[in-house]
Amino acid sequence: MDRLHENAVALLKRLIAVPSFSKSEDGTASLIEDFFISRGVKPNRYFKNVWALNKHYDASMPTILLNSHHDTVKPNKDYTNDPFYAFERDGKLFGLGSNDAGGCLVALIAAFLYFYDKPGLHYNLIMAASAEEEISGINGIEALLPQLGKIDCAIVGEPTLMDMAIAEKGLLVLDCTAYGKSGHAARDEGENAIYKAMADIDWFKNYRFPKVSSLLGPVKMNVTMVNAGTQHNVVPAECTFTVDIRINECYTHEDVLEIVRSHVECEIKPRSMRLRSTSIPVDHPLVLAGLELGLKSYGSATMSDKALMPFPALKMGPGDSARSHMADEFIFLDEIRSGIEVYIKLLERLMKG
Repeated sequence: MDRLHENAVALLKRLIAVPSFSKSEDGTASLIEDFFISRGVKPNRYFKNVWALNKHYDASMPTILLNSHHDTVKPNKDYTNDPFYAFERDGKLFGLGSNDAGGCLVALIAAFLYFYDKPGLHYNLIMAASAEEEISGINGIEALLPQLGKIDCAIVGEPTLMDMAIAEKGLLVLDCTAYGKSGHAARDEGENAIYKAMADIDWFKNYRFPKVSSLLGPVKMNVTMVNAGTQHNVVPAECTFTVDIRINECYTHEDVLEIVRSHVECEIKPRSMRLRSTSIPVDHPLVLAGLELGLKSYGSATMSDKALMPFPALKMGPGDSARSHMADEFIFLDEIRSGIEVYIKLLERLMKG
């Protein structure tokens, strides 16, 4: 276990040193490929996604996908450290992507290598390091999944303090436009689109969806961007605003869209209907194995690539979601060690059949 931990930390330090913003992950993709090759594992690559199969892969057996992402957001403006310099201090490893989701990625890779050449497993394993997660891009896990064949279930590595996220909210982003009529601000002319937008914005602020999830709580709506006007003396004919909606499993995207359109006057255009709320049954073998290990389960308000997986998926990993995207991002070294150990124990329970 010490060697697995040491190698995982060494890999993470190398990943931190290579900028890997979403859509620009070529460097880290190549680094992960080289790491697999150095361990005697044949990697595959599709766009900037890298994956590998366990040595005794058998298409007749069920398959578990181990997945985390190697892209990062851009550094928070409040960084005081060099975001691309990985260093240890007080039991922590600092660097951009260390917590989200580098620690999860290298811990899953370590667990994959632990099982890689073991014969007689009851499941196949696929380790996939995917791209574009931070922007929910179309060339990330969504593009990769058709290349992988049939998958029965997945563990998605995201920082959860190794608690099991058995459900997570979906995301619906709406671009809204309120239309008025232009006029001179000094005269009683025009129809102010801002005022029309304000009425709809007030509805988004105050409306409460009646169905509340026991795992995920209520649907949440937030107006996050507003734009209108060309100059101070012209009544604006158009006001645009954006709404971020986090949807629980009680509603489909279509349900929410229908409710919104029945209450507001502005024009509504959804950006995407892809990012659905997801859950894994509480009696699924992955969840039961985690409960036997004493792991906690919960519903997650944040979204991951789990939203794009059409099969049961459990989100869990070392690190803390509260540290994601923060300045001077870090992960505890012991969290990586514990993550490797828990992933292995969880998979061992499944491998026993």
